[in-house]
Amino acid sequence: MKVRRLVPGEAEKLFSIHFSAVHRIAARDYSREQLEAWVPPDTDMAEWVCRIQRLDPFVAEIDGEPVGYADLQPSGYIDQFFVSGVHARMGIGQCLMLHIIEEAHRAAIVDLTSDVSLTAEPFFAANGFQVVERRFPVRRGVTLPNALMRKIL
Repeated sequence: MKVRRLVPGEAEKLFSIHFSAVHRIAARDYSREQLEAWVPPDTDMAEWVCRIQRLDPFVAEIDGEPVGYADLQPSGYIDQFFVSGVHARMGIGQCLMLHIIEEAHRAAIVDLTSDVSLTAEPFFAANGFQVVERRFPVRRGVTLPNALMRKIL
């Protein structure tokens, strides 16, 4: 497994990862209505590409194929952290998390934060994050419970 930066033209592949992570993995904690509000199949791809390019994520790949991605913003905020639903429980998330922590140390970031889904909360907790606040954001008219989590480095 290799972790690298996003390469031009790859953002649409990351959407497939994002979609499968939400619709396959998070399906155990969220209703169909919540999943479709979170990541609808008719997502505007141009808007998605712009967002991903702005986030400039790290991409985990196996045999040259992207299987997960995560970003680290200068503030220490992790906006996106997803592993393909087809590649769950293969150590990809852990590899990405270790990479983010290393990058944070290099950038002298003192703490990491993220708005974490119910599904990802145990993974983040196992990596030393603690719940700061329970949140109930509304997307497309549907409430999607999550938690603001923080890890002090």
